[in-house]
Amino acid sequence: MASIEVTPKAVSKIRDAFAKQGVTGGLRLGVLGGGCSGLSYQFKFDPKPRPTDHVFTFDDVQVFVDPKSMVYLEGMTLDWKDSLMQSGFVFDNPHAKKSCGCGTSFTA
Repeated sequence: MASIEVTPKAVSKIRDAFAKQGVTGGLRLGVLGGGCSGLSYQFKFDPKPRPTDHVFTFDDVQVFVDPKSMVYLEGMTLDWKDSLMQSGFVFDNPHAKKSCGCGTSFTA
């Protein structure tokens, strides 16, 4: 069974973002070609999963991942970090051989 993890802090931030935007549904996580290291992470609101999506539920937050992206995201953990320099989502991806400084792009 394919799996990803979303930390409680990240779940809270996703929930807050949904409330602030007034949207319902789930968070779509994906991988796109491009970015400074070859592949980039994508996340956006999606009202419902597609028929072929992997659907993960963390408390009351759903995360949708398409099968092609799942190849690169299997075993990944999505976290939220607060630091003096920046705050934001952090991808801990075992498939990333190299990632860029911005943290949103990687090489598999």
